[in-house]
Amino acid sequence: MPTILVTGGAGFLGSHLCERLLSLGNRIVCVDNLSSGAKENIAHLVVNPNFSFVFHDVNSPLNVDVDQIYHLACPASPDYYQRNPVQTTRTCIQGSLNMLDLANRKKVPILQASTSEIYGDPEIHPQTEAYWGRVNPIGIRSCYNEGKRCAESLFFDYRRQYALTVKVARIFNTYGPRMQWDDGRVIPNFIEQALSGGDLTIYGNGSQSRSFCYVDDMIEGLIVLMEKRGDLTGPVNLGNPDEVSMFELAGQIIALTGSPSRRKFLPLPEDDPRKRKPDITLARRELGWTPTVEREAGLRNTIDFFRRRYL
Repeated sequence: MPTILVTGGAGFLGSHLCERLLSLGNRIVCVDNLSSGAKENIAHLVVNPNFSFVFHDVNSPLNVDVDQIYHLACPASPDYYQRNPVQTTRTCIQGSLNMLDLANRKKVPILQASTSEIYGDPEIHPQTEAYWGRVNPIGIRSCYNEGKRCAESLFFDYRRQYALTVKVARIFNTYGPRMQWDDGRVIPNFIEQALSGGDLTIYGNGSQSRSFCYVDDMIEGLIVLMEKRGDLTGPVNLGNPDEVSMFELAGQIIALTGSPSRRKFLPLPEDDPRKRKPDITLARRELGWTPTVEREAGLRNTIDFFRRRYL
């Protein structure tokens, strides 16, 4: 039975990944310091004898015998990572170094959960993996954006210098059950506001767009990328090209919740990207992967989760 390490395993994506890998017959070591993860995300997994939780900060070295590493540890919500930007940068860089050193000692493959924030406020649309991005290196989001860019550099340097097997997934906006009520990203924000009967806060005029991928699709993409044999290291865009404006998304969530809420417009935050949409040609061609969950179905599942957990 393979043993797989998942850093950030108690987080939104990490807990879904642990659950799916367990169902495939693996032994899971879930590592998390619970800075943005939550014990309730993995409460249903701890009774499984093939699941173990280790309270640990990846900024400190770790030694465990494993066969694969999925490195997801790092707050992904702007609200979370901007609370302690120095720690966010440290986690992106020192945390990645520690996990890469572990993978190199054990001679096992490691997958980096990178991000579409690599592209910043893009000048091309949709974004392909060949695009180098347009990132403000000194802005309020740079702790995460530049931290993840540096992490990608480290992964490819370990590959070149040590012949380490690495995989890099650039994850675009993902949503679904187990997101936190106070996550700060747009879908949980809109759902929380709609269920509470408050106005849905739209930053700018609502014309800025995002492309949202349901969590089940994203988890399958990560696993397929890790299991892909051959020379495909990435970066590989993983996301749903189904683009929607913030104005339209707010209206859809109001309709699905049956809320009396209205839209409220606020100033656009600093460095907020105007557009974000993945070109997933590479993932379709090399991985045979494409998202299958429609936005309305995914939103209904997420709204149901928020009602059950928080109301």
